[in-house]
Order: sequence, then structure tokens, then C-alpha cells
Amino acid sequence: MGEGGCCPPMELFRSEPMQLVQLIIPMESAHQTISYLGDVGLVQFKDLNAEKSPFQRTYATQIKRCGEMARGLRFFWEQMAKAGFSPSTTPMTQVDIDLDDLEIKLGELEAELIEINANNEKLQRAYYELLEYKLVLEKAGEFFSTAQSSATAQQREIEARQVGEVSIDSPLLLEQEISADPSKQVKLGFISGLIPREKSMAFERIIFRATRGNVYLRQAAVEYPVIDPVSGEKVEKNVFVAFYSGEKAKTKILKICEAFGANRYPFPDDLEKQAQMITEVSGKIAEMKATIDVGLLHRNNLLKTISYQFEKWDLLVRKEKSIYHTLSMLSIDVTKKCLVAEGWSPVFATKQIQDVLHRATLDSNSEIGSIFQILHTKELPPTYFRTNKFTSAFQSIVDAYGVAKYQEANPGLYTIITFPFLFAVMFGDWGHGICLLLAALFFIFRERKFSGQKLEDMTEMIFGGRYCIMMMALFSIYTGLIYNEFFSVPFEIFGKSAYACRDTSCRDASTVGLIKVRPTYPFGVDPEWHGSRTELPFLNSLKMKMSILLGVAQMNLGIVLSFFNALFFKNGLNIWFQFIPQMIFLNSLFGYLSLLIIVKWCTGSQADLYHIMIYMFLSPTDDLGENQLFVGQKTTQLTLLLLALVAVPWMLLPKPFLLKKQHEERHRGQSYTLLHSTDDSLEVEAHHDSHGHEEFEFSEVFVHQLIHTIEFVLGSVSNTASYLRLWALSLAHSELSSVFYEKVLLLAWGYNNIIILIIGVIIFIFATVGVLLVMETLSAFLHALRLHWVEFMNKFYEGDGYKFHPFSFSLLLEEED
Repeated sequence: MGEGGCCPPMELFRSEPMQLVQLIIPMESAHQTISYLGDVGLVQFKDLNAEKSPFQRTYATQIKRCGEMARGLRFFWEQMAKAGFSPSTTPMTQVDIDLDDLEIKLGELEAELIEINANNEKLQRAYYELLEYKLVLEKAGEFFSTAQSSATAQQREIEARQVGEVSIDSPLLLEQEISADPSKQVKLGFISGLIPREKSMAFERIIFRATRGNVYLRQAAVEYPVIDPVSGEKVEKNVFVAFYSGEKAKTKILKICEAFGANRYPFPDDLEKQAQMITEVSGKIAEMKATIDVGLLHRNNLLKTISYQFEKWDLLVRKEKSIYHTLSMLSIDVTKKCLVAEGWSPVFATKQIQDVLHRATLDSNSEIGSIFQILHTKELPPTYFRTNKFTSAFQSIVDAYGVAKYQEANPGLYTIITFPFLFAVMFGDWGHGICLLLAALFFIFRERKFSGQKLEDMTEMIFGGRYCIMMMALFSIYTGLIYNEFFSVPFEIFGKSAYACRDTSCRDASTVGLIKVRPTYPFGVDPEWHGSRTELPFLNSLKMKMSILLGVAQMNLGIVLSFFNALFFKNGLNIWFQFIPQMIFLNSLFGYLSLLIIVKWCTGSQADLYHIMIYMFLSPTDDLGENQLFVGQKTTQLTLLLLALVAVPWMLLPKPFLLKKQHEERHRGQSYTLLHSTDDSLEVEAHHDSHGHEEFEFSEVFVHQLIHTIEFVLGSVSNTASYLRLWALSLAHSELSSVFYEKVLLLAWGYNNIIILIIGVIIFIFATVGVLLVMETLSAFLHALRLHWVEFMNKFYEGDGYKFHPFSFSLLLEEED
């Protein structure tokens, strides 16, 4: 779906005429030709090697090379993102580097960056190990220092007791313990390290159980999270020292440390060695930090250099990969000197494609030019609508339902008006419409800035539909002026109200006592009708009848478009046995109802339309009495009822029998169809393909026609009723707006307190934005979408085509972004 300049209406009504073209390209100019065609973006190539696997294709090696370079560029992107760099936003110059040179350069840069990263990881791990080692030396040193001070104090106490008198309370074995041989004393070993704090309790419990309590464990919490050398993540840890006796206990403790991920570090028990080790480790940490900083600086300089060229390299690799992918779709002729390509292109692009082929031949210094020829085919071409930034959003609404069949009438043209208008019928409030318009204009005026940015999903969707939102806002202002509602408040914009109170007793009570003192209010609902007891019935009647009129008009438009489709594809059966009976049936019932509504409005009659329509079926011959709106109404109703009854078998019966007769005559050779090479013959040819070589199943055709007839008859009723959602949502929007205004804003104003007023205004703003401008906008949008997809488009739109996807560098880069 192209985006360009102006887009005439007829270019949206029918898709562009397409042609199947064949290109015979010499091998020496193939790459240049495909590259130039990618710049133009007007050819959708067919895969002539569909039976081959990707590894069997001619240019599989080149595609693999491009894929490897793309992998390297993704690696650079990830590294730049981690380092906080982004590709240079300076305007890209012409790509002037050769692909082979780029492959070598990317390989060298990747190898250098990988080596820098590996060295940096080793240095970082060693650095974090030294930091943990320093913590162990400091915390464990405190354990030993405290223990030694405690032991010295105990020794002094014991010596003091020996000098004094021995009492009966003195330990009997004290002298033997003191005089025992030091060589016979048990020497304890210890293991020190760090353990994650969340595992410390389980660690202590397991050690206690494994050694049967023959271990002494001391822990001290580190005040701040430390970076784990293995995982590289910040973890809260405890320094531990486990004292044990015996090799078996040591082995068990080592295994438990390994299982819990505890990092162990050697620790001297001598205080002097401890101080010396702390000094040495601190020096190594400083040296390691300086080395890491130098390495990071070198890495950042390398990434900065890459960022300046990244966009250029990425563009070249993407283009080359897409070119070789396209070349792999082409077939090689028997001489192996030319490539043969087939693809779809718009008819208007013939001259432009021929100029591209000629330019590619000259630029590649090829002695043989490329050959361009048009092929005749029965294959259904792709669908291509030339859209611009204004029409593309509306076309996307249609494409979300289904892509139009080739040359099928496109609802997108009418959706430009009908979609925002139906939205506005449900959203009618010119105050809310202005807010919506301001939001749309914000994106429109800054579209150049937003177009070059990567937006979030929701923001991108709103930005893409900015012109659709603008149209919805403008129509909402229009319908809001008709409803005379500005945040639910009426204004006398177009003059004074036509009504006034006869006396003070009718003020703010009802319309009883109102008299007409001026000419009729010139545009929209009279402001005096707002707030009166008759407002709801009046607006109910207005909006309900208006919904029916709009629905019947849009459904008639859908049936008319089905006529244009049948006329364009020269399908006489659909004209006589689909369009005509459908128009008769729909307008005999609901078209007549629309006429009665208009007549009642014009005459001011008090006739009951419900009674008229119900008894038109139940008692068509009864007198209408006071419900008669015009002379001859009874005869008209009988005629319309008879036409509606005749239209049903008219839709059902003739078409299956005529199709059977055509099939029999075709097989007896009595009927021939002239096949033209124009696009108009596509449906006839497809009809021949589907019915000329298969058995005609009359029962299937009849059942199919029966289903379509029942669907239309029942759908006419349900679809007309479905348009009443315009009335329901409009009243809901109006009532919600009125509730927020009266129960929040006016209520806060009535307290005569500035704080309460400020709170009330804030609540009113948030309620208006959150509920009325967001939720109600989404609700009205979805209901308008449903009315177009189900009630309007199902009357004529098949939507079983496929989009025109040309080989285009601009589209390719947009999809990958």
C-alpha cells in the first residue's frame, strides 16, 4: 500500500490495473537491476524456485554471508546499548563501501570487541574477588582480634587467681590444665569466605548437622551489597569463619560451601600477616581498577567509532540481503547467462520500469540490455491502492476486515466520510470534539518529529490514525453543534431561543408554560429544550429516527456498490437476481419506514409509526385512521408488502437453475465465452476454471443460494436494529457528560469553598479525560467499526484478495524497524 502525494477519489474506488511482466536480465547486470528496482518499489516478484529449499538456491552463499554480517551488526547494537551509545543520527551519506570490504571490517571489529570483552570480564572477576577478599580480611580479622583479646584477659585472670589464696571453690584440675603439655593441645583449623545472606541460615544449619555440632561458625553481615564475581550481580552477603577439628570435618565443610555457592578465601591467623595482606590486596585493587578503566575507555572508543558508521553499514547489509533474496527467486535460463524474473506491476509503472532497466544496463556496463515483456494470465492479480498519509488510516480500517479483491469496489473511499460521521453521531459534543481535535493537531504538527522516532505501540497507533482522529473530531464538533452540547451545557450560539416562559412558574420545571416568542432556532436543538422534562423523549425520538435513516441509507449504499461490482465484472445474474430483489426487499420495508419518518417530521403529524409498521404485516387491509400520513398510504403499503414477499423467491430460485442451464450448455458446446486479455475477463475466466472442469452440484448451489437469501432477509432486520446503537451510545455519552457536570462540578461550586471547588474541578477534569475522552472515544470507535464491517461491507464486499507487496527498500526498512 503506497503512500505518496495526491490520491484522486477514483484511485481509491478501484484498485490500480495490474499486469504480469517478465524480465530477462543478463547475469552481469542482475544485481544492479534488482537494486534499482528496489529503489523504485513497483514490482512484486514471483518465486520461480518455490520447489527448491533455501540451501539449493543460486545465491544461498551470498544470503548466508549477509546473514552473518547482520548477526555481527546485532552484536554491535547490543554492545552499544549496554554502553549507553546510540547510532549516529547525522544524515546518512551515500553508501560507498564494498560488501566484501565491509565483511572483512566487521569480522575484525567483532573479533577485537570479543577479545576486549573477554579480557574485561576476567579483570572484572578478579577485581570483584579482590574486593571480597578484602572484606574477608577485615571482618574475619575482627573475629580473631576479639578472640585474642578475650583469651589474654582470661589468662590474666587465671594468673591472678594462682597468686592469691586457694579456696575450696578453686577448680581441682586447674593446675593440671595450666601445666599440661602444649604439644598435646588440639589445634583447630578454619575456613573463611562469603555466603549470600539469604542462604546463611540454611548454611549454618547444614554445617551443624553434618559435623554433629563439632564446628564453631561465626558470621558478620556486610553493610552494603557486593557484586558477586561469578554472576556479576549485586548480592547481600555475610562473611563467615568456620572453625573445625579434623580432616573429615574440613572435607564436609568444603563440600557444603561449594553446594551453597560460598566464595572461600585464604586467611592468615597471625595479626601481622593479616595487616600485611590487607595492604597488599588494597594495592592490587587500585592497580586492577586503573587497568579496567583503561580497557573500558578503549572499548568505548571502539563502540563510538562503530556507532558513527552503524546506520550506513546496517543499511547496506539489509539492502544486499534483500537483493540476494530476490535474485534467489529468479530462474536461470538454459544458457546460464540470463536470469528470468516474473512479477506484478501497476500498468502506470511500465515506462518507469523500462527506464530503470535501461539505466541499470548502462551503469553495469553490460553489452546486452534487459528485456521487458507483458504476459497474459488467468491468475488473479494483487490489489494495489495508491494512498497518502491522510487516506492510509481509513484504508487500514478496511484492510483489517479483508483486502479487496482485484478491481473490487473499495469501501475505503466512503469510509473517509461515513466512519468519522457515524463516530460523531455517538460522540456528539463540540466541547469534547475540540479536545479531540487538539490532540490530533498535536500529532499532525509534530509528525515530522514523530516519524523519525521509535514510538510505543499505543502512541504509534494514535500517530498513524492522526488524520482519522482529526476527521472524527471535526464531525463531533458538527454533531455537537446540532445537539447543542458543550460538555453537556447548551449555548445560544446561533441566536436566542425560540421559547420563553409565560410566567415565573414554568422556570426550570417543565415545558408547560413555554411559548414561542421568536423564530425557530436556526441550527440544532433549541437550548431551552435542555434541562426540561421533555428533553429526554425529544432527543430519544430525534436520535432514534436519525439512526434508522442513517442505517438504511448506508445499507442502500452497500447494495448499490454490489451493483457496481456486478456491472464491472459483467455478472448479469447478480444484477438481476441479487441487486434488484435486495433493493426491493430492503426499501419495501425499511426504506418505507424512512419515508414515513421524513413525512412525519415535515407534516408534524402525531401518527404512531410503530403501529403502522406492525399492522402493515398483521392487518394490511385495515383502515389506518389517525395514523394515515398521506393519501393512498394503504395501497402503497399493500404494494410494498407484496413486492417484499415476491423479492424473497426472486433471490432464491432463478439463479441456481440458470447456473445449471449455463453449465449444461457449456458442456454441450452451445455456449462459448470470448476471452479477452483485459482485466475485465478475470472473473469470467475464473468462473470457467471453477465450473468447466468440475461436476455441477445443483444441491450445493441451491443450498448456498438459500443461505444467502436467509442471511439477507434476516440480516436486513438485524442490521437495521443494529444501527440503533448510534442512538443508544449518543444518549449514554450525553447523560454521562451531564452527570459529571451536575454532580461534580456544579455540586462543588455550590459549597462556596475554594478547596472543595479545586477538588471538584480536578475530579471533573480526570473524569472527563478518562471516561469521556478515552473510554467513550474507544467505545464509539469500536461501534463505528462494527457498523462498517458487519452492517455496511457485508452487502457487497468480499475482501478475499491479497495485497500488492512490491520489492521496495523503503517498505523493507519500515517492516524491519
